[in-house]
Amino acid sequence: MTAFPLKPLRIIVLISGGGTTLRNFVRHIDAGRLDVEIPLVVCSSAKAGGITLAAEAGVPCEVIRRKTFASREAFSDAIFARAREVDADLVVMGGFLKLITIPDDFHNRVTNIHPALIPAFCGDGMYGHLVHEAVLEYGAKISGCTVHFADNQYDHGPVILQKSVPVHDDDTPETLAARVFEAECEAYPAALQLIAKGRVRVEGRLVRVSPE
Repeated sequence: MTAFPLKPLRIIVLISGGGTTLRNFVRHIDAGRLDVEIPLVVCSSAKAGGITLAAEAGVPCEVIRRKTFASREAFSDAIFARAREVDADLVVMGGFLKLITIPDDFHNRVTNIHPALIPAFCGDGMYGHLVHEAVLEYGAKISGCTVHFADNQYDHGPVILQKSVPVHDDDTPETLAARVFEAECEAYPAALQLIAKGRVRVEGRLVRVSPE
């Protein structure tokens, strides 16, 4: 069983691109809807637009590139070493495109979001528009997003929160992606707020959310 204490939640955010998820977090924090502190952003690319976004938000950002390490484990160790150094409670993946190995002390302390309703349309190779193309090809009538605790398998850890959206008959991957992204912008901060308020408890694969 894992419980998250009632205290200011410190998160580091992992990004690889434009930082749209980070921007969304900052907006929610500034509006008083998300009670977290971001002591650090880690970016996997020195060219990512999210670096500028972090600077504009006054959040320290460090680039840790996969290609500078001999193995995925060494790359992961560098990231989690920084998480420990800044006393992070949670590592939050926000459009992070590199596979990492999660150490034992961060079990159920890493979150991710997937643009579909896990366990549907998920797993190795299912990311970005490939997910929405698969949803439309299958003929699904509902899609959405899933916030979950990450483990060392793709899209496998305990589900914290899901938000559904309708799939329209005239949808394209682009229109469906836009609708799902709107849901993500609500779901991810909401899930983090539940954790920040100490309302989340993990029991095996089951995430229990206590009432307010």
